[in-house]
Amino acid sequence: MGAVEGAGMATILCFGDSNTHGTRPLETLGVFDRYPRGARWPDVMAAALGPAHEVITEGLPGRTTVHDDPVEGGVRSGIAVLPALLFSHRPIDLMVIMLGTNDLKHRFSVTAFEIARSVERIGREALASGCVADLMLVAPAPVRMAGVLADTFAGAEARQAGLAAHLRAAADRLGAAFLEAGLTVSVSQRDGVHWEVEAHRDFGAVMAGAVAARVAEGAKT
Repeated sequence: MGAVEGAGMATILCFGDSNTHGTRPLETLGVFDRYPRGARWPDVMAAALGPAHEVITEGLPGRTTVHDDPVEGGVRSGIAVLPALLFSHRPIDLMVIMLGTNDLKHRFSVTAFEIARSVERIGREALASGCVADLMLVAPAPVRMAGVLADTFAGAEARQAGLAAHLRAAADRLGAAFLEAGLTVSVSQRDGVHWEVEAHRDFGAVMAGAVAARVAEGAKT
């Protein structure tokens, strides 16, 4: 695969959850597996952008926007780890944020509007840190209640209504780029949350084009 034309040199930080991590659809609750390197969408994007770019993958299964997880434990809150990640990887030309799926779990009981506002908070703090020059918000692919995660995400299909529109509005307020993953990929029918490997391939290609265009636009200003 050749490098995307017109893309200047840039460091891109992909900040997300299990779908950025490359987690395979779950067959057994609590048993996780990961796609190999090169198959995950940030790797696909990096290959398309070419070696002049540094693509940093910061995906954690179960990561939320701002919520600690009382069931799964660990540092799942994205806002809690944000400063360390930003200062570890600065300077960052473009930070891609794709979060919100895990906020849809029944135990958090938040609305689509509140999820978008939480993503916006992450974006504002990233810009205020001085580590990040530009942002891209990505609305995650809509979840389905299926397989071993159906109970975990009970009611999520209704709660996620309007999330993409709220995230687009948040991106506008931040002056950020926006992309809707659900226009390119769908979640696996096996667990209703994670992506099949073909989705990673397709999304990585779409993201390469979107990121290259944003980087090129920033280079002109």
